[in-house]
Amino acid sequence: MCGIVGFFGFRDDHLIQKMCEKIKHRGPDHTGIYTSDMVSLGNTRLSIIDVEGGNQPLWNEDRTICCVYNGEIYNFPTLKRELELKGHYFHTKTDTEVILHLYEEFGLEFPARLNGMFAFALWDVQKKQLLLGRDPVGIKPLHYLFKDKKLIFGSEIKSILCWPHYKPSTEYQSLHYLLNLRYIPKDKTLFKNIYRVLPGQMLLMNHQGIKKYSFANYCYSPDRSLTLSRVVKDLPGLLASAVRRQLISDVPIGVYLSGGMDSSTIVAMMKKTGADPINTYTLGFDEPTDELADARIMAKFFQTVHHEEVIACDALKNMRKVIYHTEEPKENALQGLLVSRFASQNLKVVLGGLGGDEIFGGYQINRYLQAGRFIHSLFPFYRLGLGSVRNSFYELDAKMGTLCTNDYRKGMQLGFSGGDPVGFYLILRNVWDMDRGFWSQIYTQDFLNSNKINPCRSIFEPYFQRKELNFLEAALDAEFHTKMPDDFLLNEDRTSMANSLEVRVPYLDHELVKYALTIPSQLKVNNMKLKYCFREAMKGLLPEKIIKKKKWGFTFNPYFQFKKDLKKTSEEVLTEKRIREQGIFNYAFIRKILDHPPHPRLRWHYFYLWILVGYQIWEDIFLTQFV
Repeated sequence: MCGIVGFFGFRDDHLIQKMCEKIKHRGPDHTGIYTSDMVSLGNTRLSIIDVEGGNQPLWNEDRTICCVYNGEIYNFPTLKRELELKGHYFHTKTDTEVILHLYEEFGLEFPARLNGMFAFALWDVQKKQLLLGRDPVGIKPLHYLFKDKKLIFGSEIKSILCWPHYKPSTEYQSLHYLLNLRYIPKDKTLFKNIYRVLPGQMLLMNHQGIKKYSFANYCYSPDRSLTLSRVVKDLPGLLASAVRRQLISDVPIGVYLSGGMDSSTIVAMMKKTGADPINTYTLGFDEPTDELADARIMAKFFQTVHHEEVIACDALKNMRKVIYHTEEPKENALQGLLVSRFASQNLKVVLGGLGGDEIFGGYQINRYLQAGRFIHSLFPFYRLGLGSVRNSFYELDAKMGTLCTNDYRKGMQLGFSGGDPVGFYLILRNVWDMDRGFWSQIYTQDFLNSNKINPCRSIFEPYFQRKELNFLEAALDAEFHTKMPDDFLLNEDRTSMANSLEVRVPYLDHELVKYALTIPSQLKVNNMKLKYCFREAMKGLLPEKIIKKKKWGFTFNPYFQFKKDLKKTSEEVLTEKRIREQGIFNYAFIRKILDHPPHPRLRWHYFYLWILVGYQIWEDIFLTQFV
């Protein structure tokens, strides 16, 4: 696990060193740099496989191909044996070297053979071309800036900001997405002209410019012949293989244990593979959603070496540190930062349960999405031309002038979204930009006049146009390609690497993902039972209490936070002077929320304040003070 940086089209030895320093937290064990007149590559290494011999940049035998890489290739022993049979010679035991020889053997097709989490930069000296690639699920990050025929890239954006010829500014389209979704989808970032390499994408850079290639595109393709009994029989073996692959390491590995099904299953599969001892880590925040008791049950059940701690979770006090690492305002990242800090005191690697809910349908929203299938077929209001009725609910709510009716209004709009699956999904996700009147509450008129902002709908429409998918499957497919990589995996990477900890995600093993994407939705959410086939498959492997356990959200209650310190912080940060000088947001609406008596039904409004406060901090860090 590492951080990678570099650039193409010029030479600047001081710059490449500074870029490495900015992401030293990702790899404190070693820093390696290669420079030439055309390309520079840097790597900060967290040594996990071939601790002594795996430093980067790494070269092939005749020094014609150079690579820096971040991640783990779990099938590298198999790939290595295949390549050796083809005559390739390996002089290290690290998985990085497999990338070099695969490229020699298969050219631009080589990334499709990798099962792992990865982001790489590969320099071909003879062809004078630089390749950047990212794993198909989007577990590891990679960002780039292309300006004046020069390419600058890095695992984290802060390394790119070291280039003195780039003046950072806000990408307002991304800000709009953030205010609606609380994450930024697809290739955009909050920084203007800085982009993400997409999952399963490779960029080729040479003197002619940039070309983009897609080497993998995992999408929902349900096999209608699959039965519950077949899936229940297949899943334990697939899960065990995924965990076994991800145990490859030359340093000890632990597990995040929440006491829920996903993390408990990982421990069960580790036990099945013969792993011993198993170190488990649980963090509590002295809140009702703490799962310490259930984690203890599972630790005792599997006889793990269990570590737990209860700490205060002061969200706003840690907000600046969180935003520095996530590089965008996030309200759901602090817990990850704290639990990874706890585990990193003893370990460099842990397995985590992220992905289980995403690929098996474990979130509460999936119940509403399942119900949406029938709403669209039985009550096609939108198709019948009554979509305008949905819009009128916002106008009525606005005339009433109260904030507390927001949830009721959305409920009515949801009911009149029959026949409009995209709208139905976006309302469930609290997207507000379908109500054009809301734009003038959020933004100033000058901002709207001077910036062309597209609504969120265009991002999600392609997923709901696939006729072979039902509504729930389309939504699961959309979330797999947006919210999972651009929200959850972004948080997991940044918060763990901030503490020099590698988090592996067995549920996103490529073979398991490919299989899960063939399971029809009715086997995942059945009669409102979430993760139905997964729960059935785990019977006999986990205690019944854990199998039947309800999903707990791992986030803050914004209402309690508002009463605690969000209001006070908002008053201090979102001053009328600052907001009016900034010229983006409508201060009267902010004031209206702050002056309203605290109320649980203002949940969305408090999240809105949270993001606004976070955006001001982001500006201070990256646009004003960053050096």
